[in-house]
Amino acid sequence: MKAYVIFLFGLLIFSEVTSQEDLRKLDLNLENYEYPYQVNFLEINAQQETYTMAYMYVKAENPNGKTVVLLHGKNFNGAYWESTIELLSNNGFDVLVPDQIGFGKSSKPDYFQYSFQQLAENTKNLIQSLQIEKTVVLGHSMGGMLATRFALMYPEITEKLVLVNPIGLEDWKLKIPYQSVNDWYEQELKKDYAAIKEYQKENYYAGDWNEDYAQWAKLLAGWTLNEDYPRIAWNAALTYDMILTQPVVYEFKELEVPTLLIIGTRDRTALGKNLVSEEVKATMGLYDQLGEKTAEKIPDAEFVEIPDTGHLPHIEAFDKFSEALLPFLKK
Repeated sequence: MKAYVIFLFGLLIFSEVTSQEDLRKLDLNLENYEYPYQVNFLEINAQQETYTMAYMYVKAENPNGKTVVLLHGKNFNGAYWESTIELLSNNGFDVLVPDQIGFGKSSKPDYFQYSFQQLAENTKNLIQSLQIEKTVVLGHSMGGMLATRFALMYPEITEKLVLVNPIGLEDWKLKIPYQSVNDWYEQELKKDYAAIKEYQKENYYAGDWNEDYAQWAKLLAGWTLNEDYPRIAWNAALTYDMILTQPVVYEFKELEVPTLLIIGTRDRTALGKNLVSEEVKATMGLYDQLGEKTAEKIPDAEFVEIPDTGHLPHIEAFDKFSEALLPFLKK
């Protein structure tokens, strides 16, 4: 019996080591990671420097004259929109998918004052460089916060707004102890595949896990093998600070554009949950409650809940996500 237990323990260790060895070291700007569509680049002049903003711009074969801009979350990049791009393109929409500065294939600054206003302006400059006059803006997770800020700043070019499990539906700085950028940076430096997987498995997928989910965790973990990972970690720390100190939760009532809010109700994502007591933790990231409360704040909102679905409806429950999205876009 003792030998059998040792054997099983050895298998578990071997499995974890194998998963680590399966990781591929990824370049600072993902030069060795292929996106599903052609990637182009725009020079962005900001804060006395010039940065490179990567983007995919997929034109529909039978265009309906409308463009959808897809804004990624903090732990992702434009590549995870592949199925959504195909869906929209097949339905006549041109699709623009940027990697924000600090993410994906875009520049990773040594120093940058991150703000949702700055990222929104960068996105607007990209849109204008492609001579797009009006857009539907769709944001997921952190991208939902950015999409909200974009719609508040540029309602004249925002035809519609779609928010998919956006973070920032509650003001986390009221619940968690203050964390400096240095504190976030130290946390980022400690990350590896096991830690990334554990976080996403618990908060995004309610304990479920498969290769579709794992590929996005492995992408982040592949960066940790790079000698430039400290710069990636620093940018991640700066964006944590942006998210926590620049809430949009108080401004949903100011939105002027038709808005669709899609919520996977099993989502429990909340920044800083590891910094609070179990009692406080239990009150954070309750999307089954936050979704309805947020929809009530938005003047012209449609609200769709997707039950038994977590933080990424467009990955975990694509058919239900599509059923919610397309009718709203085609109105």
